Order: sequence, then structure tokens, then C-alpha cells
Amino acid sequence: MRQSMKRYARLTNGHSKKIENHAHMCALYTVWYNFARINSAVRMSPAMAAGLETRLWDVSDIVNLIDLAEPKKSEAA
Repeated sequence: MRQSMKRYARLTNGHSKKIENHAHMCALYTVWYNFARINSAVRMSPAMAAGLETRLWDVSDIVNLIDLAEPKKSEAA
């Protein structure tokens, strides 16, 4: 994780200022790593290798998950 996310490798203030933003970034990275990235050893995503998914996800699939998780404007009021 430290090699892929430069916020962990920097020695300057490259980190999140709020712990909530940091948690969201780690969650996004974990979803991308397991569902949208091809592992070079098995030539498929880790989720496909584990039998959790049958296709490789795209970044737009992850964005759709975020949109579904956000409350609607009418629900938030």
C-alpha cells in the first residue's frame, strides 16, 4: 500500500487532514486493488481469483458504488 499511495511515502504534508478522508481513501484503494487491478501472477483481479466476481471492474463501477452509497438530497433534508 505504501508503494502505491504516495501519501504514505512522502515525508511532507501529503496526508489527509481529516481522519474521515483518510479512511475513505484507504477504502477506495482497497476496492480498486481487489476488483479493478489485474494481478500479474494470476492474470486476473484478486476478487476474480477468489470467485467473488466474474468480470474485471472499471473505475466507473467504483464511482457507481459511491453514488449509490450517498444519500439523496431529499433524504438528507
